[in-house]
Amino acid sequence: MKSDGQRLSSDEIREIAALARISMSEKEVEIMRSQMSDILENIDVLNAVDTSNVEPTGHSVNVKSVMREDEPKASMLTDEVILNAPNSEDGFIRVRSVLD
Repeated sequence: MKSDGQRLSSDEIREIAALARISMSEKEVEIMRSQMSDILENIDVLNAVDTSNVEPTGHSVNVKSVMREDEPKASMLTDEVILNAPNSEDGFIRVRSVLD
């Protein structure tokens, strides 16, 4: 932590803004410095919480998949697909150009 109680300096905020290609006035730099410092302090509070006895979770509630299981089924043969295509060439389905 910085000696003045601030987590980030104005120079660090300017550097971050330059990397993001954002122009900021001095007033905006100071506002952002204060807000970012507050955010980092809040993160420190969260990091201080002991979660060693908490199991990791992907969802906060039980989630049941509504999707059916994948079951392999017979599909059309390649030749049948080509025969059903409106336009084919050399064993491939020919489509209109997407890009010029």
